Order: sequence, then C-alpha cells, then structure tokens
Amino acid sequence: YEFVSKGFSRQHIATNESDPADSLVGQATGIPAKGTQIFGVPAESYGFENKLLAWETIAPLVENCSPLRTAHMRDPVGPEIHFGAEQFIDELAAAVGEDPVAFRLRYLTEARHQAVVKAAAEKAGWQARNSSERTMKGRGIAFAERNGTAVAAVAEVEVERSTGRVWARRVVVAHDCGLVINPQGLRYTIEGNVVQGISRAVYEQVRFDRDAVSSVDWASYPILEIEDAPAAIEVVLINRPELAPSGAGEPTMRVIPAAVANAFFDATGVRLRKAPLNAERVKAALSRA
Repeated sequence: YEFVSKGFSRQHIATNESDPADSLVGQATGIPAKGTQIFGVPAESYGFENKLLAWETIAPLVENCSPLRTAHMRDPVGPEIHFGAEQFIDELAAAVGEDPVAFRLRYLTEARHQAVVKAAAEKAGWQARNSSERTMKGRGIAFAERNGTAVAAVAEVEVERSTGRVWARRVVVAHDCGLVINPQGLRYTIEGNVVQGISRAVYEQVRFDRDAVSSVDWASYPILEIEDAPAAIEVVLINRPELAPSGAGEPTMRVIPAAVANAFFDATGVRLRKAPLNAERVKAALSRA
C-alpha cells in the first residue's frame, strides 16, 4: 500500500488574513511571508505489511506566490487526501474479494478505530458483500482519524443515469471524540459536517480560465440545496469519559466525500477518481461504462 500526496508548497502562499505578513497586501508592501508547508497523509491505523505514506512538493509556478489564491476550508486537505485513500481501501478489498467493512476491521490496529467502523456499519444495517450490485443504489463506508477523533461514515446514495444526479439519501456517522460534554451540540456539529461534506463532494468546484476565477456567484459555484440534502442523518456517539475531548468541528468532513464516492461505485460499478461527483462528470463516466 503506497500513498503519496502531492501539492504546492505554502512557503509563498498567504493563508492567515489576520496577520499582515500573510495577506496579499502585506506581500505587495514587502512584508516577508511566513513559511509553512501543510500537506498530509491518511490518518488511520491500517496495519498492512508493506505500507508507504509520503508527500512531496510541486515546484511553484512563479517565484513569490501561487497564481491562484488559496485558503483553508473546513478540515484543510483532509477530504482530498481521504477521498483518494479510502476509495483505494475499497479497491483493495475488492481485489481480494472481501467486504469493505470486514476488510477495514481486519487491518485497523487500534481498538477505537475498529469501534467506530463497527458502530457505523451496525447502525446502517450493513450487509456484507464483496462486489458492486450496479442497481443505481448503493452504500459506501469511509474511516479516518483527526487529531485524536475517530470517525466512520456510511453513505447510501441513489444515482439517476439520465440526469447524472447523485443523491446521498441517508448518512450514518459513528463518532468518538473522547469525553462527550454537550451531546446535542455535538450532534448538530456532526450533521453540519455531513451536509457541507456532501456539498463539497457532489457540487462545489472552483473554475477558472487563463485570466481569472470564473466561479463568481451561486450559479457558477453551486452548493447543496435543501431538496438535495439527505432524508436522514443518523449519529452514533461513542462517549469515552476517561479521555479528554479531542474535537468535532472537522473530523467528519474528511470521510463524507470518500463514503459518497464508495457508495457511487457500489451503485454503478464505476469508480470516480475526481471530485465533485457532479452531473456533468457522472453522465460522462456512465456513458463510458
């Protein structure tokens, strides 16, 4: 198992608007930019015998900054990394003829990681199978850890071949962030992660041409609307009073795109390796299948 993350260095890219040194105005007036490099590899405990996790830097296109302004979104680089990594875990499971949940449980080495996968699968009523049924309805699972919080999500999707619509009709999340202090607030936070995660997985895409960013309004940068939200979001909280709280604002975000993509494969037998899973991309992929 080999995972290599590639990205532009943030050595010359401003990300902190509160610091003059990290703003475009600050750079233009000669204030040195703060050098940081934030990439990452999958946060998990899969105990594969042969495993390499690494990242490498793409050389900057210009001397002082990226040609496109970049900034943090919820869970910086997490959804992108695990969109690839957790889809590949499903591919490994398929290669050996094993159910995706069983495969994860066989190779995850930490008990808390195994527990969230089990809890999500049980709550979702997961039925083991080792291949796609290609019925245009499917389910997928994804797991990740973020700063001490373990989370697994099961997504159930429906795909409309004629329109390219991908609807995540049900999402189940199992969440372990140590001690749970405010259960209702925690559930709301996780639900927000789910909705925003689906929006990023299925709809959101910044487009640009040779001159400028062309995604300038809600028509050119669509987001999830209420009629496309899941009919059900179910949350399983695993409370561990013996552990300090480790956070909930971002961990669920990193598993939703991968869970939706794995469910799309289960529904169609087609693997989409680029996000978002929008109508244009879905129809093109299904036409080639």
